[in-house]
Amino acid sequence: MKIETILFDLDGTLLDTNDLIMGSFQHTIKQYADREYTEDEIQAFIGPPLRDSLMKIRPDQVDEMMDTYRSHNLENHDRLVKAFDGVFETVKNLHEKGIKMAIVTSKLRDTAIKGMVLTGIDQFFDVIIGLDDVDNAKPHPEALVEAMDQLKADPMTTMMVGDNSHDLEAAHNAGVLATGVAWSAKGTEFLQTFDPHYMLEHISDLEKIVEGK
Repeated sequence: MKIETILFDLDGTLLDTNDLIMGSFQHTIKQYADREYTEDEIQAFIGPPLRDSLMKIRPDQVDEMMDTYRSHNLENHDRLVKAFDGVFETVKNLHEKGIKMAIVTSKLRDTAIKGMVLTGIDQFFDVIIGLDDVDNAKPHPEALVEAMDQLKADPMTTMMVGDNSHDLEAAHNAGVLATGVAWSAKGTEFLQTFDPHYMLEHISDLEKIVEGK
């Protein structure tokens, strides 16, 4: 099958933001939670919309927690965010091959753009769908469908690349090829339970896939 369009998750897929996100959660939890949380518990918060995750900690102080989290995140963003190995080169090559690409993220649009500009990949994406652009977050297919509408893409020739269950479920729900990444903090064994069509060992594997190799 010829791939003409690729939709990407951002955090944990193209950008290595794990230390930033973990640090922001730990900073927030220390101030508001009534107990300590393990790293595994915090990992489970990564992926869904921030409000949904913080609701599980202190539902009565979610707004204050979101302010604390975002303040810490913004303050440390440029120091801790970087692109994964090969990301810049791969998305540049895909762009030059004429592959249509979009970012579909559970982050707010402005925050997503900040990381993209920092790592230089913003120039390769005409479409960015953030949490504030849709009514329903992944795994609902709305964000993927909106991205495809803007790109005038055919679901039959589109893939969604992500590092979390929400990305793969959203891909299945939108009728596009679900593609996991082996560098996911969740681990490949976890991702395999969501039936990905592809599992990338390195981001450059995408070039072989679009070339039909």
